[in-house]
Amino acid sequence: MSYLLSIYWILIAAGWYFIMGLLHDIYVIKNHKGMYDRDLLRLLMDGHVLMLSGVLLGVCFLMMQNNIEYSGIISMIVGIGMLIYCSMIFPFLKSFVTMFISLMVVIVAIKYNWQL
Repeated sequence: MSYLLSIYWILIAAGWYFIMGLLHDIYVIKNHKGMYDRDLLRLLMDGHVLMLSGVLLGVCFLMMQNNIEYSGIISMIVGIGMLIYCSMIFPFLKSFVTMFISLMVVIVAIKYNWQL
């Protein structure tokens, strides 16, 4: 059961968030018509939020491997933030996989904090 809730969920989430954010930004830039405007900025920020979350979780994964105390708390904050983000965009984009991965991040972070 411990392998099911291993810290590798943090690494999976880091990769998923970053790659999805990068693909989102590429898609937005490719399909945007016209000049740089407020709509383009808003759409690019969505991708950048995902990429930043991925980078943060990547760092948290490395911190967890070295048993650094606050890595679980930071991971939990990022996971909860992504769950809130997914619930905000849910009427437009049903991102069930991202929600599941974020939930696993929160569960693993709680388990990690409990073990310290």
